[in-house]
Formats: sequence, C-alpha cells, structure tokens
Amino acid sequence: MQLTPDTHREPNLVAGYTGGELRLRSRVLSSSAIITAGDVVPWPVASVERLAPGDFEPVFALGVEIVLLATGARLTWPPPLVHAHLAGRGVGLEVMDLGAACRTFNLLVGDGRPVALAAVLGAR
Repeated sequence: MQLTPDTHREPNLVAGYTGGELRLRSRVLSSSAIITAGDVVPWPVASVERLAPGDFEPVFALGVEIVLLATGARLTWPPPLVHAHLAGRGVGLEVMDLGAACRTFNLLVGDGRPVALAAVLGAR
C-alpha cells in the first residue's frame, strides 16, 4: 500500500527542434508555447516583433525566475517594453535563437532552476 503520492515526474526537456517545431519527450509542438519542467502552456503569439507586455501574463502564473525567449532560426529582439515589464515583475528575460534557447533550457531544468522556455514557433 502506497502512503504518499507519487510526485516524481520526468521533467519536460527538449529532445529536438526545427525552425517550426519543438519535440519534447512526450509530444511535438508546432505552435508557440511556454514550457517549464512541469507544464506546457499554449501561447497565442505569432511574431516576436509584435510581442506586448501582456503576452507574458501566463509566465507569471508559472512562478519562474527566468524566461528564455526562443525567437526562431535567427535572433530577433522583442520591443523594449517587454524587457522592462518582465524586469519590473522580477523575471529575467534572455532572448536567443531557437537552438540556443533549447540547449539552455535543458541545462537549467537539469539544474532545477525555475525557468520557462517561451518559444515563438511558426513565426514568419
């Protein structure tokens, strides 16, 4: 008889990626999403250039300290207001291309850090 709940789950890690697709251990994402070690949240974002501070509200509910913004095959900077908004809420923002963001995410999740990968997928 088990007396304690089984809370051990394998964390979400990125197993592979292409310009428009992100492969986690148990699923494939082809549209933008926010990923943490334990959650995958759909994120209705199509363009890095048109990101607004409000687009990051789902991140704050996840309790992370760092957001890795994956901007696709090449690095694209979001509007400056996005950086200011996250900093004002005590959340660090790192902007990277998709490959760098995925590698960094896996490393930080492996270290047990409270991190989110905000992946803009399918952006043109």
